[in-house]
Amino acid sequence: MKLAFSTLGVPGMPIGDVLRCAVDHGYHGVELRAHPEEPLHPGTGAAERAAAVAQFKEAGVEVLGVAGYVKVAAPGDDEPVLAELRALLELARDLGAPYVRVFPGGGTEQSEAEADATAERRLGLGAEYAADLGVRILLETHDSHRTGAAATRVLGTVGHRQVGALWDVMHTWLGGEQPLDTFAALAPYLGYVQVKDIASAEDRTPLALGAGVLPLAEVVEVLSREDWDGWLCWEYEKRWYPAAAELPGQLAAGREHLGRLLHDAA
Repeated sequence: MKLAFSTLGVPGMPIGDVLRCAVDHGYHGVELRAHPEEPLHPGTGAAERAAAVAQFKEAGVEVLGVAGYVKVAAPGDDEPVLAELRALLELARDLGAPYVRVFPGGGTEQSEAEADATAERRLGLGAEYAADLGVRILLETHDSHRTGAAATRVLGTVGHRQVGALWDVMHTWLGGEQPLDTFAALAPYLGYVQVKDIASAEDRTPLALGAGVLPLAEVVEVLSREDWDGWLCWEYEKRWYPAAAELPGQLAAGREHLGRLLHDAA
């Protein structure tokens, strides 16, 4: 498996500094948070995009994905959601990223069936555009569809090769789903896996990998046993927890921890 980290852990950091962190600590790729606070987002111009591509190429680091904030199950009109999704797909295409992350985001005023149908419709419409650009849309296990079983209700109906799943280990754990069951549900769709650690369901302040309660060893063991050979991406949510320790100082230990888990699972 290859290892990456998300720029959510280093909010606003220049791309050159992000790449130095990746190279210095042995990460193969970076997941880019696509928000206006960051150096790269849908409003970034063509010259800046091209310059970033050159930086990644020179560093020998891959752009794993573009992490957007589109909510495909949210109530409301389709077109604003689809326009935002198209912009993210174009950004991913320009950066050479294979994936775009989207959230479910179903509202409490919707029934489960209504949220599913909304997500299915929008993902189906976005899939053809994604196919034309050579990018895959990944629905993250999150909020209204936090388990693999819930995400699969949508993905199975969409049934398009350009629409898959992003397994956020924290959310499936919060949903009470065991790693083996999550993998069984998501395996036909799985793009990559986001790992992290927290103290408890009540305290989700990000911790160093292995310092919290999330079943990371079990997740890696399941993936290894099933011969899954994709990406593990450390999503350290520093942006939402400013008092949390800085990520760069933890990258080496995080890389070593994931290496041990992979060795033990082999």
